[in-house]
Amino acid sequence: MGTNSIGYMDAPIPAGIDLKAEIDRLRKEKNAVILAHYYQMGEIQDIADFVGDSLALAQWAAKTEASVLVMCGVHFMGETAKILCPEKKVLVPDLNAGCSLADSCPAVEFEQFVKAHPGHTVISYVNTTAAVKAVTDIVVTSTNARQIVESLPKEEKIIFGPDRNLGNYINGITGREMLLWDGACHVHEQFSLAKILELKQQYPDAAVITHPECKGPVVKVSDFVGSTAALLKYTIQSDKTRFIVATESGVIHEMRKRSPHKEFIPAPPEASARACNECEYMRMNTMEKLYNCLRFEMPEIYVDETVRQKAIRPIRRMLEISEKLGL
Repeated sequence: MGTNSIGYMDAPIPAGIDLKAEIDRLRKEKNAVILAHYYQMGEIQDIADFVGDSLALAQWAAKTEASVLVMCGVHFMGETAKILCPEKKVLVPDLNAGCSLADSCPAVEFEQFVKAHPGHTVISYVNTTAAVKAVTDIVVTSTNARQIVESLPKEEKIIFGPDRNLGNYINGITGREMLLWDGACHVHEQFSLAKILELKQQYPDAAVITHPECKGPVVKVSDFVGSTAALLKYTIQSDKTRFIVATESGVIHEMRKRSPHKEFIPAPPEASARACNECEYMRMNTMEKLYNCLRFEMPEIYVDETVRQKAIRPIRRMLEISEKLGL
């Protein structure tokens, strides 16, 4: 049987097992909840107790009474849950499920960047390590970033990291001049403007809906820009029946469930024959890994207590501001 040395439990799955039924049995037996991000594969979303974006997952983790949290997403999401719930056991199906955006912002370098620009309020995107959150004043997600920035005085100096595309987007719509860390999400960076315009020609009635982590030119040709949850809500409420979706294609699973009569076309990436854009880190989680994760209660997420105490302050501040703003 494999151990955490490879990042996940690779114990053989008994032949003929009903994975869904066994996962459900283990969840009840261990008083566990399964939280899944919209970018997970459809079958994991379907078995989860709660599916949401980064803000919703953090809000849910903060209030659940379960003893065990299984975070089906990427590593920083498990860390965020552990920061909020140190008394709970937080599990992830695969520790290798990282995040290119978090990787683009090493904690030591970001701390040096912050120290080199004193007098700034430090806002960090939730897609960061616990160590980066520990040198942050407020954590934000794409759902609440604009509103949190606008809640601060106009004259306030702000450092925003790590996503330069989201930072540029917020600067553009708020008129702020935040100092930006130069990081990006490899999935959202890869969308092809040319291919999106080709799709728009092919489907002139389709609305182009885009995540603000995408590059500026893609954002500019979009009919609607918003967080994963906002994109989902827009497709439900819109009179449009066809959408070109410029975000990780996993969310299309929920879009189709909520609006089965509508058509969702994944925006393609640059330099690839693939029709859609997937995050390989999100796809590392499988039903087999989820089953073994619950079965053995491994791999478990740990966060250094000194780091946790520093990191929880900006996360709590985000949750408090979000609650005040009704987000």
